[in-house]
Amino acid sequence: MSVFNQSEVHAADPARLVADADAAVATIKSAREAIGKVIFGQEMVVERALVTLLAGGHGLLVGVPGLAKTKLVETLATVLGLDERRVQFTPDLMPSDILGSEVMDQDADGRRAFRFVKGPVFAQLLMADEINRASPRTQSALLQAMQEYHVTIAGQRYDLPAPFHVLATQNPLEQEGTYPLPEAQLDRFLLQIDVLYPDLEAERRMLFETTGASEAAPKAVTTAAELQAMQHLVRRLPVGESVVEAILSLVRSARPGGIPDAKLTEAIAWGPGPRASQALMLAVRARALIDGRYAPSIDDVLALAEPVLQHRMSLSYAARADGLSVRDVIARLKSRIG
Repeated sequence: MSVFNQSEVHAADPARLVADADAAVATIKSAREAIGKVIFGQEMVVERALVTLLAGGHGLLVGVPGLAKTKLVETLATVLGLDERRVQFTPDLMPSDILGSEVMDQDADGRRAFRFVKGPVFAQLLMADEINRASPRTQSALLQAMQEYHVTIAGQRYDLPAPFHVLATQNPLEQEGTYPLPEAQLDRFLLQIDVLYPDLEAERRMLFETTGASEAAPKAVTTAAELQAMQHLVRRLPVGESVVEAILSLVRSARPGGIPDAKLTEAIAWGPGPRASQALMLAVRARALIDGRYAPSIDDVLALAEPVLQHRMSLSYAARADGLSVRDVIARLKSRIG
């Protein structure tokens, strides 16, 4: 029987909580090692992707082509034992191409009936490649799945598998022919994960590891059921009052009029809602568990402030004209806490 079985333990049992956390930490360490054999030099990206999945959320991977975003999602699915599907988003992609559609079947007696054929969204891990290339109609179809964890076809509800996660990618350079994601859909992503170029040593290792006669393949370390149990564990980790206050202070200061600094608050056109506080609360717990700790700290809040907030706020025209970026504003807000 899995050590993560929630029916065995009450959340108020500290000893069992520690035992569950120790087992989860060991599993996460093995998973990171397995991922590291395939993905080189992207430790921060891997950590934030794991934070997203352990917190039970969806992630938006933003980076130029060729930085192994697709490879990362495939590797995560294998290592974590998740059923994975990939959809390449294009302007002509229809909602039915993602959700599925009804087809008419005819049996041997000539009787006809409709049968629902499930689309690729019925997977535990869906990779939405270049999600901003899909039309708003298609994006809204995926939005319901991301938020409600079910789809509705011809008035019939179909529940998605559990766990269900979407890891979407965006190319920040080529914007021609794209449909920027609306704020409501961006808010559904727990983290925006920026994928940057690898450093010299990582790229050197990549050259030898990926251009030889054989290439490392990821291996399963855990199962979907154990991932779900670790997600429940994340929600049971205690959070200190100082961390809660840091989360509230940071998120509320990122809104217009959120701080007495007139120059900084005027730079913010609109800011994050309460969902950002919830996302940060879950993310800092997940990061603490990944790091082998039983409770998050203010350092976790500061480390995850940018990926949680940057896609949930926008700057005023005057601030952008002055060359100010969202990251600059978040850095200033963090300095008021750290």
